[in-house]
Amino acid sequence: MRVGVLALQGDFALHATALAKCGVEAVEVRKPSELDDVEGLIIPGGESTTLLKLMDAWNFTSAIETFHGAGKPIFGTCAGLIILAREVESPKQFSLGLIDVSVERNAYGRQRESFEASGVASLDAGPIPLEMVFIRAPRIRRVGPSVQVLAEHRGEPVMARQGRVLVATFHPELTDNTTVHRYFCDLVGRAWVAA
Repeated sequence: MRVGVLALQGDFALHATALAKCGVEAVEVRKPSELDDVEGLIIPGGESTTLLKLMDAWNFTSAIETFHGAGKPIFGTCAGLIILAREVESPKQFSLGLIDVSVERNAYGRQRESFEASGVASLDAGPIPLEMVFIRAPRIRRVGPSVQVLAEHRGEPVMARQGRVLVATFHPELTDNTTVHRYFCDLVGRAWVAA
């Protein structure tokens, strides 16, 4: 099983390291055609407007929509969440609309206001301790009825899933805890077997 990490901008190398710790082969995806060779895709954090411009330049938008349409799991962290969301605020911008959430960009503050927090993720195996690193993180302001909230921070959703799309406002790749990546790899594995 191979999981792609969109390697146009952002902290893609750390996601690849986390996947390796989970025993999964990570593939840095730089061209749309490379999506054909992976069973799941991570869209990492970074700067969402820059990432969107690069995706547009390389014709990734329709390729990711096709990837999603084929039932392959996608995981977006921070800027990746913004790109996958149904609606984006502060300011409004284009997004793929693959998960029914509304997000507000940079809502936890600027770079100097970054912080770490501990929480609990409600995953298939039950409640699991979670370390969360927030860097210029978006806030999930609205969750659609078919979206499952998997983790919260101070009563607000910070990790959610709709079908085979997983999102997090924080950066799980910046900790030594592989809980979130293992959860995503399980999603990919189940989809791969079902295909």
